[in-house]
This record gives sequence, structure tokens and C-alpha cells, in this order.
Amino acid sequence: MSKRKSGRNIHGIVLLDKRLGVSSNKALQEIRRLFNANKAGHTGSLDPLATGLLPLCFGEATKVSALMLDDNKRYQVVVQLGVMTDTGDREGAVVETKPIPVLSVDDIHSCLRKFTGEIDQVPPMYSALKQNGKKLYELAREGKTVERKARRITIFELKLLTDSEALALKPDQLILDVFCSKGTYIRSLVEDIGHDLGCGGTVKELRRLEAGQFSIKDAKTIEQLTEMDQQSLFQCLINVDKPLEALPAVQLSDEQTICIKYGRSLDFSPVDEHGAGTTRTGLEKRQGTVRMYHDSVFLGLGEMLMNGKLAPKKLFNLSNESA
Repeated sequence: MSKRKSGRNIHGIVLLDKRLGVSSNKALQEIRRLFNANKAGHTGSLDPLATGLLPLCFGEATKVSALMLDDNKRYQVVVQLGVMTDTGDREGAVVETKPIPVLSVDDIHSCLRKFTGEIDQVPPMYSALKQNGKKLYELAREGKTVERKARRITIFELKLLTDSEALALKPDQLILDVFCSKGTYIRSLVEDIGHDLGCGGTVKELRRLEAGQFSIKDAKTIEQLTEMDQQSLFQCLINVDKPLEALPAVQLSDEQTICIKYGRSLDFSPVDEHGAGTTRTGLEKRQGTVRMYHDSVFLGLGEMLMNGKLAPKKLFNLSNESA
């Protein structure tokens, strides 16, 4: 997350269709300038090689960006068979080439089944993971390779989008649809698939289609956002609490709201939409994180405790400065 002192208090999420060749941070700064926002961050970077969905968080939405890092993702990837690079994608230096065996669609399906479900994956050297306080890609740029521990990830779906006719025309390329858990490195997955097929492989093109509940079909390009007037631009902002919809919600009375805003725990009794007390529903007996509202205004996150108390966990101060 990046900060600066000047700019407006803008709160919400923008879905960007990141273009090829720019870093996630550069894309973030471009959109930040459009809003003149004083606080912004993104939720899981995309390499310059990759395009597609990049949720950008502004203002108080940065408080939920860490939660969005845990979201499952969907990608479409073009695999270049027979080529291996030091970075695992076409931007790297070629380290080895191999002949491509004659592969049928059935051969490829059989291979993909091996990588579907829970698997152990070794992160690539060109990644932002740290070892002894230094990022792996920094070590890689120094020509160093260190041992990395395999991590358990889940590939929920792994589909071949290339049909037999397309495979016959371009036997060195595969198009895959990958729906995966957090922490999945598509470059490592592609390399492993290539090795299993006997010829190696690298990422030629990569596009993110989904991140959690968000989809590329709802995203805007930098060109589309730049052409908008300020009113249309602000209409692109998604509410801060949108990524939290899976959490149960509670309505607070005036008195309860004041108590929570002062950072105090309270004996929780649910209120109805008119602010009046209601009978206990069982929610107050549950433990865990809840969304808190007052008159439909999102207050933040609270924690239901075992003793029936509601404690403030993360409060939000939402007040957009429009154009």
C-alpha cells in the first residue's frame, strides 16, 4: 500500500483491466491520479507480462485489501511448449529447448488431471517471497539459486481450451483455464506441466479473469477510465464492504454505535431496521467476525465473543470527497 499527504479522501474499489507491459504499481498510480486520491493500494500484483483483472483499493478500502489477497483466482494462460526460461515466462532468457513430442488432446487431459486438486508447488526464484530478509527475485538477478520449500496449493479447475484442430495447427502452444487458490504461481504450474509432457514449457501470455467475487467483465481499461468525466468516474467505485459480503451482518442502534465508535465492547442485542431491539437470534452466541451497520452505513468489522459481547475489530470512516 502506498500513501501520500495530498489528495482527496476517496473510499472504494475500482476494477482495472490492466494492460500489457506495465507494473501493477504503475497502473495503480495512473488511476490514483485520475481520482486525485490520497491513499491507495492493490490486491495482489500482476506481472508486466500479465493483463486482466486488478482490483484497486482507495482510502478505507485499503483496510480490506489484505483480506482480498486470500481470494481464489482464475487465469487464462497460453503455454509455449518446448522452451524453458530463467523467469518461467517469455520475458526471461531461454535456458533450454526441447523437441515437442506428438501429443493428443487425451494426452494433455491426462497430464492436467495430475495437477488438479491439492498439490505441492515450489515457488519460482523470480518471486517476491523472502529468504533471510531478501526477495528471491533479487537473489535470482544476482545469479543465485536457493532451495525453496514446496507449498500446498489447490487447483480447483484446470481445463484445456485448445481443441484437436488448433493443437494440430500449433502443436507448440496450449491455452489453459486455471482456477486456483491463493499462493499459486502460474509460471511454476506451467513449467511443471511442461516437464510432465516431456518438453518443458513457459508462459507466453497470461490474463487474470477473476479474483474472488470480482470478474474481468466488470473491469475498465485505463483508456475507458481516462475518457470519463468525474461523475462517471466516481460511479465506478465499488463499496468498501462489497468483498466482505460472506460475513454475517449486524445492525446497531444509536447507543450501540456510539459505544463501538469509542472502541468499547458491548452486550449485543440485535436491532431491527428501525433501530428497535429485537429478540435474540442466536447470532450473538456465535464467535467470529461480523460486519457492523448503523442505518445502512457500514461502520466496520466487529468480533462476536463467547460471552455474548460484540467488540470493535476494525472501524471505517467513510466519507468520499466527490469532484
